[in-house]
Amino acid sequence: MKNLILILFFSFSIAMSCYAQDAALVKTKVSKFLTTLSEDQAKQVLISMEDSARTNWTNLPLGLAPRAGLRYGDLSENSKIAFHKVLSSILSSQGYLKTFAIMQVDDILHELFEIQFQQGKVNERSMEFIRKLNWDYGNYYLAIAGHPDEDVWGLKFEGHHLSLNITAAGDLISMTPLFMGSDPALVEATQYAGLRPLSKEEDYGFWLINALDETQKAKATLSEKVPGDIITSPDRPQWLEEFRGIKGSELNDGQQKILHYLIEEYIGNLDHQKAEEYLSKLHKSGMESIYFAWIGSYEPMKAHYYIIHSPDFLIEYDNVGFLDNANHIHSIWREKGNDFGDDILKKHRLEHKH
Repeated sequence: MKNLILILFFSFSIAMSCYAQDAALVKTKVSKFLTTLSEDQAKQVLISMEDSARTNWTNLPLGLAPRAGLRYGDLSENSKIAFHKVLSSILSSQGYLKTFAIMQVDDILHELFEIQFQQGKVNERSMEFIRKLNWDYGNYYLAIAGHPDEDVWGLKFEGHHLSLNITAAGDLISMTPLFMGSDPALVEATQYAGLRPLSKEEDYGFWLINALDETQKAKATLSEKVPGDIITSPDRPQWLEEFRGIKGSELNDGQQKILHYLIEEYIGNLDHQKAEEYLSKLHKSGMESIYFAWIGSYEPMKAHYYIIHSPDFLIEYDNVGFLDNANHIHSIWREKGNDFGDDILKKHRLEHKH
């Protein structure tokens, strides 16, 4: 028993040391990025921790929802290189590549509509509105709340179909909410035909629902219309208290493995140290506390939705589109009580009463 306690103690100590190193690395990268900016750009990018722009989020394009901070497209090449190093310090390789694939799809979406306009499939009035939406690879905004030299600070990188939110308090970092979307989910034309930025979020979802037997599938499937968006969208409640669907513990070993793959796809967007922190919470709570629910079609390109929900975290995925062609994904990862670092900021205030 004594040896077990020592093992747990050293495991905890090593884990906390890793998180501290992770926080220090991110802080160093952000500080380095700031040195690449002009004085005017530094003024644009820095906001206060109390600024509502830090905790307000949206996935709408710039033409419908102006952002605070500094436009990514206005960065110098040197600043862009430094900022990419920031993102690669907080995201895994898969999360990093998804982020820039999502941004790239904005240019592709614009091109797709221009092609349809030339073919007469989109009228001039509609095209005028679409152009004003300002879909563009450069139209993503970066804001740094506080300053990385301080104990408490934050970072937001946001634009159409992307909201990445980092909060740091001492050695702790929160990375929730993390919203990723893709329109189109599957690029069907241009030289990028076949590109799917959020492929596994879709594929693993279908794999899981179709791996269930008929009784299980009936329990997991909610007899409702597919939501037009994720339920915890910016203008709706940011957490759901009701657990619906089928429990993870009601799945067999093979089905549980698929569910684990699906959850890991979301957690795996984060840098390994942070991902391991979340996975340890998942393993500690076990499959008994996880619920999986599905709405809509069991086939791709038709409207469908799923939610994976536990007392600790929530994952939502929604794929809807026009008519019967569902090709527009919204997804989100949330940690309960820690959106925009609420939990770690509270802990920091209690430990530093000044």
